[in-house]
Amino acid sequence: MPHDDQLKWKRVLLKLSGQTFSGPEAFGIDPNTIQTIAEDVKQTREAGIEVAIVVGAGNILRGEAASGRGMDRATADYAGMLGTVINSLALQDMLEKMGVDTRVQSAIAMQQVAEPFIRRRALRHLEKGRVVILAAGTGNPYFTTDTAAVLRALEVRAEVVLKATNVDGVYDADPRKVPDAVRFDEVSYIDAINRNLRVMDLTAFTLCMEHKLPIVVFNVGKRGNIKRAACGESIGTLVRG
Repeated sequence: MPHDDQLKWKRVLLKLSGQTFSGPEAFGIDPNTIQTIAEDVKQTREAGIEVAIVVGAGNILRGEAASGRGMDRATADYAGMLGTVINSLALQDMLEKMGVDTRVQSAIAMQQVAEPFIRRRALRHLEKGRVVILAAGTGNPYFTTDTAAVLRALEVRAEVVLKATNVDGVYDADPRKVPDAVRFDEVSYIDAINRNLRVMDLTAFTLCMEHKLPIVVFNVGKRGNIKRAACGESIGTLVRG
C-alpha cells in the first residue's frame, strides 16, 4: 500500500454510470455488483485517498431517452436526478455495512434521506475521511451526470475525475464494433476533441480542459481497478493537457 506522500492524487472524484449498478441485468440494481464496487471504494479509502462519487441513473431512467419517447425533457431530467438518489442510497448502505463512513448529499432538497449539497460541508466530510456521494446531478435539467461529476470535482478540489466504464479505456473506434480498434494510453484534450473520441459530453469535457482537470477512463468491471486508477497506476486512458 502506498504511503500518503507517495500517492499521485490525494482526492479523487469517481464517476459511476447507472448501468454500472445493474450488473449483468439491463435494468435495476444488482446487489452483488454494488457490493463489488463498495469493496473497491473501501480499498481506495484505506489506501489514504479521499473519495467523492457521482452516480448516474441509466439503470432506472435516462432523461434524454425518456424525452425522446415523448416525456417533457425537463421533467424527464428531474426524474433521472431522483434515480441517482436511489443509486446513491444503495451504494451508501453497502459501504456503511462494510464500516465505511459515508454521506449522501443531494442537489435536490430531500432532508429525510440525504443532506443538501453544501460545498463546505462536503469538503469537511472528505477531510474527515468520509466517502461523499453527490446525488441528483447539478440539480438542473439539460445537464448530464458527466457534467455534474466535473462540476463537483472542481467544487470539492478533486485532483482527477475517474470515469468508470465497461471498456478498458479510450479507443479510436468502438472496440465492440471494430475488432482492431486502438486504445490510447494517454491523449490530450485537443486530440480527443479533434478525433471526436467522445470521452464525455462536450460540456463536461470542455470544463475539464479549461481547468486542466485530468480524466482517467477505465474498466470498472475488473476487481480492484477503482483503487488502481485512484493510486495512479497505468490502467485505462489518461486524458490531460
